[in-house]
Amino acid sequence: MARADILFSLVKSANRNDMLSFRKSVESLIAEERAKKHYILADRLAALINENGNKNNTAIRANGQAKDLVFEVEPKKQFNDLIIEDQCLNICKDLISEQHRADLLRSYGLEPRNRILLTGSPGNGKTSLAEAIATHLMYPFFVIRYENLIGSYLGETASRLKNLFDYIRTRNCLLFFDEFDTIGKERGDTRETGEIKRVVSSLLLQMDRLPSYVVVITASNHPELLDRAVWRRFQLRLNLEGPDKSQIERFIRMFMQKTGIIINYNMKQLTEILVGQSYSAIESFCTDVLRKAILDHQQDNTRPIVIEKLKQWQRILLTDRRKKRK
Repeated sequence: MARADILFSLVKSANRNDMLSFRKSVESLIAEERAKKHYILADRLAALINENGNKNNTAIRANGQAKDLVFEVEPKKQFNDLIIEDQCLNICKDLISEQHRADLLRSYGLEPRNRILLTGSPGNGKTSLAEAIATHLMYPFFVIRYENLIGSYLGETASRLKNLFDYIRTRNCLLFFDEFDTIGKERGDTRETGEIKRVVSSLLLQMDRLPSYVVVITASNHPELLDRAVWRRFQLRLNLEGPDKSQIERFIRMFMQKTGIIINYNMKQLTEILVGQSYSAIESFCTDVLRKAILDHQQDNTRPIVIEKLKQWQRILLTDRRKKRK
């Protein structure tokens, strides 16, 4: 929101005694000042808006505690570092363009999209894609800390969720929920407690109140567990599939280019062996080869190492298959 629009909205909401709209406008102003690196002014405004007449400043303390519910990661990954389907990549680029040109959209009464749900099997780039989006947005990348968010007492998790979103609303940032099904479970599941249902209801309320300058990305390996109302909150839903043979080959060649190692093995045979594995598993295999090659001073002749690691790899896969059959 442009500064003139924020000031206009502040005066308008004050005249109508609309404190909810007034608070939203102030939060937008705080986020804009933080983006300009005017941290002292932003913090003072945040303190004022959170006081709310409380002499003990409990709201301010809650806002401080909210920092413990996330940890900030410096985003480094870019789209060029990932192997993404063209359709998925174009959707992500559209969202970034909307965020960067939000003022133009708002002049037409539109808001940029800001909520993405990523699904797919583990290890296929959901977290990496979220980080890359943060990089291209040039936004801080906040990752939820579930160990601090989930409380053991009645109503504690919902209260912490509110503190978290109050904190996030004053920042232009990307908020990432990994394993989102942890708190977004289906409320109709009879096996779940009433507390989970209250958490989901609180989560939906807080997401609805989020301004569009806060981008929320969630990732789930089990989207079938998510509440149906949670699904509807996301304007974009992307499913990240595992790599096929051509993508595996491309991934390995990108790894060799990045690290300088030469993997001396028939690429067609190697991709056939690795097909069905996730990007994360393939990266672990290549890193094992690299590590061994460095220690043995064999970066230029890695074929014996690749053969050795493939044998180990196949033994592990065989053990995993036997466990699944049991």
